[in-house]
Amino acid sequence: MSPGMLSAASAPSSVASVTLWSVTVAGLLLLLVVDIVLTRRPHEVGLREAVTWSVFYLVLPVVFAGYLWGAFGTTVAVEFFTGYVVEKSLSVDNLFVFMLLLAAFAVPAELTQRVLLYGIVGALVLRAIFIALGAAALQSGTWVFLLFGAVLLATAGKVLKEARKGESHTVDIDSMRSVRLLRRFVPVTGDYRGFRLFVREGGRLAITPLALATVAVFATDIVFAVDSVPAVYGVTEDPFLVFATNAFALLGLRALYFVLRSALARLRHLNYGLAIILAFIGIKLLLHWAHGIWAWVPEIPTPASLGVIVTVLLSVTITSLRAERAERPAAEG
Repeated sequence: MSPGMLSAASAPSSVASVTLWSVTVAGLLLLLVVDIVLTRRPHEVGLREAVTWSVFYLVLPVVFAGYLWGAFGTTVAVEFFTGYVVEKSLSVDNLFVFMLLLAAFAVPAELTQRVLLYGIVGALVLRAIFIALGAAALQSGTWVFLLFGAVLLATAGKVLKEARKGESHTVDIDSMRSVRLLRRFVPVTGDYRGFRLFVREGGRLAITPLALATVAVFATDIVFAVDSVPAVYGVTEDPFLVFATNAFALLGLRALYFVLRSALARLRHLNYGLAIILAFIGIKLLLHWAHGIWAWVPEIPTPASLGVIVTVLLSVTITSLRAERAERPAAEG
């Protein structure tokens, strides 16, 4: 493989112009401002409000995919939508951990959506950093696809092992280094103070439990970013599409949390599905790397990837619901 071919294969190109980047980021910031305004008054989110916003945030990426299809063609639109489905499925796993963190910190119901919003903002910042690092790494050579593939396969193995042992979705607040560090150097108030993260008590600066919960959510976002960014780079090498899929998947998490709060525990097989998806994309990346060296090695087309991912998600949802139905008569008896 010649150096010229290596450069062409490894340098990620983007369909987005500066204008499209600017409009997309501006739209993202506008939606975040709207979310901040909506959560400025502490209140418990009702199902109707959550469903309305969830539908809005599910329709939004479909409309955006339609725009991409009209402006750039089918391939770009399918890559975006496939990446979005991958990120959305992984973000549901975020919700499990967020649910456990909010319960562990006993976050009042009226403050829950603000903590989720802080987590989403932190996740977006982290994703942007990891995406930029990924794009820079791809310019250095196709070996990055090998690295990303290995990371995803290792993560898939870990998720599968935890799922089989029933160890998934556990949170130990005291073992989190970020939380321990804060507690060591800064006093923590004994109760929540509304949306306030910092207060003064006895002339000293102190943090509230809300700040601890926010830091814990942000710390878990780092772990999820390490997995999700390589996963979507397995679908598309376009940094703009990678960013857009992450942004659209994360934006609706706050509302989706309240819709799925009672249903999340019923998706007992979700981690098996996520392990399969991560392993599949890892293999896809390894084949892509090998194809750049040996042309006879086949690649997995994006439409096929979308089909596999959707099939896996539907399958684990059906099996989860069936397993719950099968156990219900036994529990009642």
